Amino acid sequence: MSIESTAMRWEKVQQRGGSGGPGVRWGHTCNSVAGGKLLFVFGGYGKDQCQTNQVHVFNTANMLWSEPLMKGTPPTPRDSHSCTTVGDNLFVFGGTDGRRPLNDLHMLDTSTNTWILPSVRGDGPEAREGHSAAIIGKRLFIFGGCGKSENSEIYYDDLYILNTETFLWKRVIPSGTPPSKRVSHTCSSWKNKIIVIGGEDSSNFYLSDVHILDADTLVWCKLNTTGQLLPPRGGHTTIGFGKNLFVFGGFSDEQNLYDDVYMLDIENGAWVKVIAIGEGPSGRFSMAGETLDPEMGGVLVFIGGCNKNLEALADMYYLRTGFSREDDRDERRNEKLSMRKQLKLKCQEQHSISPSYEQSPFGVQHEHDTTVYQPMPISSYMPSGRQNLYLNEYQSPFGKRTFQAKVTKTFSDGYTIETIIDGKPLRGVLFSNKPSSTSKGVDNFNRKMEEDAMKIGGPSVHADQDADKHQTNDVNDIRQVNTEAQIEIAAASEMKTPEAESLMLREVNSCGIFNLKL
Repeated sequence: MSIESTAMRWEKVQQRGGSGGPGVRWGHTCNSVAGGKLLFVFGGYGKDQCQTNQVHVFNTANMLWSEPLMKGTPPTPRDSHSCTTVGDNLFVFGGTDGRRPLNDLHMLDTSTNTWILPSVRGDGPEAREGHSAAIIGKRLFIFGGCGKSENSEIYYDDLYILNTETFLWKRVIPSGTPPSKRVSHTCSSWKNKIIVIGGEDSSNFYLSDVHILDADTLVWCKLNTTGQLLPPRGGHTTIGFGKNLFVFGGFSDEQNLYDDVYMLDIENGAWVKVIAIGEGPSGRFSMAGETLDPEMGGVLVFIGGCNKNLEALADMYYLRTGFSREDDRDERRNEKLSMRKQLKLKCQEQHSISPSYEQSPFGVQHEHDTTVYQPMPISSYMPSGRQNLYLNEYQSPFGKRTFQAKVTKTFSDGYTIETIIDGKPLRGVLFSNKPSSTSKGVDNFNRKMEEDAMKIGGPSVHADQDADKHQTNDVNDIRQVNTEAQIEIAAASEMKTPEAESLMLREVNSCGIFNLKL
């Protein structure tokens, strides 16, 4: 995917009724939720020449702004904070109220529009503004920023991690080549990497360097970039889209504001200056930006900011990149397959210590991947008559997971079965619902079935005369369903004719063999 082959286009978003939107502001944040359908704008400085804690929501489907009523206790008004999306929740940290930097943490549940003040533990960051934040999994990373000590500013190069499930803060000291102390930089995430770009250092020099933190090993490295290099700047906005990072705007001094867009390919470290058609935003800094993908495929949004006259702005622009996440989806699919392979290997290791389970009757190895389970076709079981019936898993009309098994042995009042469910081999006994001639015969038969089940090392499967009263907490138990039809299927397995095979398939598809009780 090359920048030259894609026509990017700016589009100014026209206001449509509603609440009127957030108005002029800078130092605010915007975060997309619901797959890019909703855009939450919080905080910033502008209206009435002060900070705000208002929340405005933009619906990208109908292009309307709203200002929903929020429940809970909101954060104090602020700007230059960070706001990070974790599922349906937005995590707001730090910033400044105009007099002092802050280090409080707030969470907005966007599904209920409720502010939550979590009880945090551990070693949290000092109060700061102009820092950066990024999320990897459930870990929220906070880097850099600027604080105060008496009347002097303090620039930070420290790194903190918040577990967003336990709300435990932890300061970490990575190895490698870390970024210098800085403020007004950006921090993005891709796979297991944290990427820091640019900013202003403690000597008031503007930066364009790129540093990457491996979130697993906690090692910093400086990325040697090539191509059309990004000019030094701070106060810019960086939006991640797959392996590409889009950098817009920023400043290098009070008279030099940028209105350009650069794109960095994280994989090869190449910078490209983006030439987009249409009239884009004017030069600015401290604006907010976000991706609206997948609701609006490949669209980036930029809101507000501050111009060279230090005036807050209210305009809103789309950058239609023409990109799609197809490549990114392929990468995630490969990662998911890798995890599945690991799970299969783990199951195989567990099975290797259980010799009573024979794996060969249940499947064959894939010719290219020995960790992939492939069910054998029904025809491979049929010639031997009664002893093998195994079909694929299928979805019942009522949405229940139904698994089919092979009949290994039949009796006058039931049969033994074998199957594999979720990689776990199961053996058991199913009894018929048909009433026996005498209760004594039933008891004798039940005892015989239990003895047989113990011999083959599998769990014994019971069904009461009234199946609705059957209860168990064992997820390995199998519940009897329609056993009258099942006995006919088992009986049909005794026959060595195509008609018998047809009968078995028809009965199985109409009523199933048994259900996994979860």
